[in-house]
Amino acid sequence: MVRTLHRTDDNLTFTLHLIEQENNCSIITTFVSNWQNMNGNKLDFLKDKRVLLVDDESELLDMIESILQDEGFFSICKVTTQMEALEKCRIYKPEIAILDVMLPDGDGFSLFKEIRKTMDFPVLFLTAKDQPEDLFTGLGLGADDYIVKPFLPRELILRLYAILRRCYKTDDSLIALNGCTIDIGKAEVNNNGVISPLTAKELGILTTLYKAGNRIVTIDSLCNSVWGDNRYGYENSLMAHIRRIREKIEEDPSSPSLLVTIKGLGYKLNV
Repeated sequence: MVRTLHRTDDNLTFTLHLIEQENNCSIITTFVSNWQNMNGNKLDFLKDKRVLLVDDESELLDMIESILQDEGFFSICKVTTQMEALEKCRIYKPEIAILDVMLPDGDGFSLFKEIRKTMDFPVLFLTAKDQPEDLFTGLGLGADDYIVKPFLPRELILRLYAILRRCYKTDDSLIALNGCTIDIGKAEVNNNGVISPLTAKELGILTTLYKAGNRIVTIDSLCNSVWGDNRYGYENSLMAHIRRIREKIEEDPSSPSLLVTIKGLGYKLNV
């Protein structure tokens, strides 16, 4: 049996041919892996999103959790009932949820309605292939997407990324400086035609400085933004990151004009 899915995600349009044969499925997996490799750092910032999984089948929950963990997602909460899900929504504050339609104390649709009364994170519904009306009900209520069980792990990952990229896309994805452009989405710098990748820490430093809008950001604030509560003792590491950033964005790193040091105070990005 062949099931063809046509999907469009930002600048990427792809078609998946899901064929229940081992060899063809391996081709699909290779294709999706290549797609992900091409997007690389673009997707990394999505993996810290808090994911809520709701399904009455413990084995399926464990399988989905394993799929997400293998992909790099690390903040995952699993529940099996509607009551537990509503409680976790209040405490855990999920940023995306994967909901099964059938639950022991209700259904995914009524749970979705309750969630929408107070929260607005994206939702992906799990539906059985012998219940096609479920997908229309879910989408009609305002769900972001659906996936039919059984599904390929990579199909789940693709749909999850597509939702996250739509819902959590940065407003300021491009930072234009004098002769230099920083692409937040791609995590790279174009300095007069020279492309340089940015590490997660470098990207965090640049984003924090850019959001300050030509104002000085103290060393403590920068460390707190990038390293969080464990920021103490990272001043020397910050200086090393600043030096590497200047090598990528400055025309003359030894005499910086874009990322400047304000002696005794901190740093400023001239935008």
